[in-house]
Amino acid sequence: MDAKKHRIYGMSVASVYPLYLTKVEKKGRSKAEVDEVFRWLTGHSQASLDAELTDKTSFEDFFAKAPAMNPARSLITGVICGVRVEEIEDPLMREIRYLDKLVDELAKGKPMAKILRQ
Repeated sequence: MDAKKHRIYGMSVASVYPLYLTKVEKKGRSKAEVDEVFRWLTGHSQASLDAELTDKTSFEDFFAKAPAMNPARSLITGVICGVRVEEIEDPLMREIRYLDKLVDELAKGKPMAKILRQ
């Protein structure tokens, strides 16, 4: 086990999910849109996403077991938490920040087609 492993890797996605919801719902966006972003990024179906949340899967396992990470996620760029996403070297941290960035864009009112890089 890597001693420098980031704390968030072991946190359950389900523990952060309500924070994502609160953030977007305050801006008039919906749970359905948050779920769509999750599914787009990871290839989960709604049923498998719900199962991961119910099982309190850690971020590390959530991304490791993702059915099909979207190849277009490399188009996600910009700053989240003061760091340029495209410059994050740790692959797992980059995936987590991609998710953060997508939720952030949702909260900022970006159109879904732009968020999903269409």
